[in-house]
Amino acid sequence: MSLKPLDSPKHLDLNSMKELPDSYAWSTVDGFPSSGSSEQVPVINLEDPNAIKHVGHACKTWGVFQLINHGIPIDLLVNMEASGKKLFSLPIQQKLKAARSPDGVSGYGVAPISSFFPKHMWSEGFTIIGSPYEHARKLWPRGYRNFCDLIEEYKKEMNKLANRLMWLILGSLGITKGDINWVGPSGELKEASPALQLNSYPACPDPDRAMGLAAHTDSTLLTILHQNNTSGLQVQREGFGWVTVKPIAGALVVNVGDLLHILSNGLYSSVLHRAIVNRTQHRLSIAYLYGPPSNVRISPLSKLTDNVHPPLYRSVTWSEYLGTKAKHFNKALSLVRLCVPMNGFVDANDHNSVLVG
Repeated sequence: MSLKPLDSPKHLDLNSMKELPDSYAWSTVDGFPSSGSSEQVPVINLEDPNAIKHVGHACKTWGVFQLINHGIPIDLLVNMEASGKKLFSLPIQQKLKAARSPDGVSGYGVAPISSFFPKHMWSEGFTIIGSPYEHARKLWPRGYRNFCDLIEEYKKEMNKLANRLMWLILGSLGITKGDINWVGPSGELKEASPALQLNSYPACPDPDRAMGLAAHTDSTLLTILHQNNTSGLQVQREGFGWVTVKPIAGALVVNVGDLLHILSNGLYSSVLHRAIVNRTQHRLSIAYLYGPPSNVRISPLSKLTDNVHPPLYRSVTWSEYLGTKAKHFNKALSLVRLCVPMNGFVDANDHNSVLVG
């Protein structure tokens, strides 16, 4: 069926809703059932001497893994989670003071992908790109500094981790510093201003007919997610349907984004994922969205291409790809693809068959 975009949603207080409004009722969640198997997303110890091998295998076979012993202080994760809960527990009218502008990307609001679906999603979000100062001051006129300081500390720690993970991922592909044109003098990967996405999924009166966040891939190189102890994140596993990423205390979820998919010439696929909701528990997630500098063109690395394995994607900057994704959603990878691989494989990440309503 064709999808008719929904009009801009009215900002309902989902935390107080006793019944599921029709505009939030997804009669068919989508075309893929949840997996009843015992499949589990790989768990990788970053301090394992064989971490590079495990990371490469997880990226190739899953596109996602859980990370333990990652070096991010646990008290920082705890404090971020507490700040997220504090933010989303504010009265709806207070949160709307920091609402995302119609042409903006930062601030409070619904998921940006909502416009591609005929039903609303049972979630609310807060996006931070650059300094959180402007929007935080609207939320807490007298107490915003602590929140801003915490956000900056979190971004600093996550940037170090993302840089470490990228070198592990690239190393697993046989890529060295000389193969990357956005490496700093100390070997660090230069990056654009990262984004933080805080999402809140309140307990839902009818979770079987609601969707927290519809199926999508990320437009990043990689995404690092902290989630509280409430299940809800699911990834699509070929041959198994949707697999729940069960929360592990202190662990982070790392998933391959579309730009890494392009950079690896499709060897490491960006993972299709979604968030479901439940009747009794609130779920909170904090996603660190990591990408390249805005002026760097991302294309399949030359070391990964040859006469038998031609480049499958044309070069794009992160901003160009975000523009394509904003217009065409999950068709974006197909629109930057140059050719079908010689083995006839069709890009599994051209997810255009999501059904709702």
